[in-house]
Amino acid sequence: MRAAEPLWRPSETRKNEAPVSAFARRAEKLAGRSLPDYDALHAWSVEDREAFWSLVWDFCGVIGDRGERILVDGKRMPGASFFPDARLNFAENLLRGSGNGDAVVFRGEDKVERRLSWDALRAQVSRLQQLFRDRGLKAGDRVAAMMPNMPETLAAMLAATSLGAVWSSCSPDFGIQGVLDRFGQIEPAVFIAPDGYWYGGKAFDVSDKTATVLDKLPGVKLALIVDYLGNAQEAAAKIDRAEAYDEAVAGYEAGELAFERFPFSHPLYILFSSGTTGIPKCIVHSAGGTLLQHVKEHRLHAGLKPGDRLFYFTTCGWMMWNWLMSGLASEATLLLYDGSPFHPDGNVLFDYADAEGMTYFGTSAKFIDAVRKVGLKPMESHDLSTVETISSTGSPLAPENFAFVYEGIKKDVHLASISGGTDIVSCFVLGVPTLPVWVGEIQAAGLGMAVEVWDDEGRPLEKGKGELVCTRAFPAMPIGFWNDPEGEKYHAAYFDRFDNVWCHGDFAEWTEHGGIVIHGRSDATLNPGGVRIGTAEIYNQVEQLPEILEAICIGQEWEDDVRVVLFVRLADGVTLDEALEKTIRTKIRTGASPRHVPARIVAVADIPRTKSGKITELAVRDIVHGRAVKNREALANPEALDLYRDIPELST
Repeated sequence: MRAAEPLWRPSETRKNEAPVSAFARRAEKLAGRSLPDYDALHAWSVEDREAFWSLVWDFCGVIGDRGERILVDGKRMPGASFFPDARLNFAENLLRGSGNGDAVVFRGEDKVERRLSWDALRAQVSRLQQLFRDRGLKAGDRVAAMMPNMPETLAAMLAATSLGAVWSSCSPDFGIQGVLDRFGQIEPAVFIAPDGYWYGGKAFDVSDKTATVLDKLPGVKLALIVDYLGNAQEAAAKIDRAEAYDEAVAGYEAGELAFERFPFSHPLYILFSSGTTGIPKCIVHSAGGTLLQHVKEHRLHAGLKPGDRLFYFTTCGWMMWNWLMSGLASEATLLLYDGSPFHPDGNVLFDYADAEGMTYFGTSAKFIDAVRKVGLKPMESHDLSTVETISSTGSPLAPENFAFVYEGIKKDVHLASISGGTDIVSCFVLGVPTLPVWVGEIQAAGLGMAVEVWDDEGRPLEKGKGELVCTRAFPAMPIGFWNDPEGEKYHAAYFDRFDNVWCHGDFAEWTEHGGIVIHGRSDATLNPGGVRIGTAEIYNQVEQLPEILEAICIGQEWEDDVRVVLFVRLADGVTLDEALEKTIRTKIRTGASPRHVPARIVAVADIPRTKSGKITELAVRDIVHGRAVKNREALANPEALDLYRDIPELST
């Protein structure tokens, strides 16, 4: 689907009022020349990184001591050092607000609803800060949380990072081994869990799981059980070393918060790769790099202003949770939701948007696709007048879902498809509020990000598909990996392919409008006859068909070549017969190319996905080829893998 006209253009008023426009005017003074459009601003931001990131610090009001030097060893990747003399505290930057206005609003499905003012949030953080300090938590210690996306999780993160501790989290639906595969590597001193959680209207008690996990984490000095189902005291009483969260903090009076400032590169978060190719990588992110990148993205790309109401549908096991939390640094109100986005039905998040005056509606590409496929048209059932931006990530947003946003959700809205990852806890390519939105395209590379698309020989491509790379260092690069003292795993993950260049592992292509299309992960690209094909190109076609709910595609090694195999999950009452196979093949052939047409099409009852909702082509490929999947615990539904084992259609 390609169009002669964009789906949306910002009004002149909107462009003039966008924070990125004010930023560009200040950049022009620094540069001493006109920067007439986004392309010019972006070019300056990667040419003069010292001036650019220094201006981001000032424009976004970073709290801290910046120091004299901005960038040292800037040509080294890894090895560059941003703001090496700076001192700051991450939590101090997020807790800049005060007063009775909403800092956080929380909905836990239709079961729980709460809100915290800025003063109430600061008071809760103060009590936790005192508790942590009294229990011996110090800078560099790890705090691990197996928590829902609720206010106590945010407060604990802020209290931990205010003391210089390192935060790591996952969601409470992780299996025991999945939790231990992550937290067992980082040896936390504090562990936080709920008594349970809600999903799909059902309560899930996790107290037995928490007890088993704690048995395997001997370094935990303090375990807190947060009340969500109403059973925290009972749960804590039967778990070794555990205390009910409310009781543990009850003995402390809220007081002035204390913030110790640490170097820019001080560790802040440990995030985990979600793949199924081995034990998760422990990716360590810095306080300064995370903060600076997030405030840049929030203010300049998301257009956040104080008082905006920021929402992203996420769990605490996905980097979008970390991204969302940083919205406090722009004095936005955080709208948190935990549970199923389809309970009791697909209107629940749109109901939330109307009830709370949501201005930024962040979700996944799969959610938008699901809303379209169940026949909802929120623009006919909801007001949504406050929503200025709808953001999508997690997987490429198909062209028909770009169109659906404007046809079914809201006509005058900035649709920002964004892409980056856990590896950088942020984005390489994302939305720009002053640019038009074209169907199927991410608008632009992020400011300060020297993004290019390269062929296999390391040559930049203006046209055609290749590897998404970043050719210059940026502040949000990880410090490294946990337990990788020589940096070998870190280097192998991003820099082995092209020396001194970050190779992200996305298969991408520039568009004629200066936007970018992500065609899927490059390690999942298909190579029939030696031609590289992105799986997203096939999904974009087949998932337009009403008979297909979703699909997953792999390359099967076959007769000294690779053949394309497409697995489809069918709508209720639909059978994969010869006529439907012909329809699928015709749709792919005409919409993509003859090379994209699968050699085999197989109906399956379920598609395996990670905890953050991403389908797992590599795991399916391993099962089809009789190889073991090393990290089944990374999957939300590992039992689905068995559906792909020993399929008769794939033996001929």
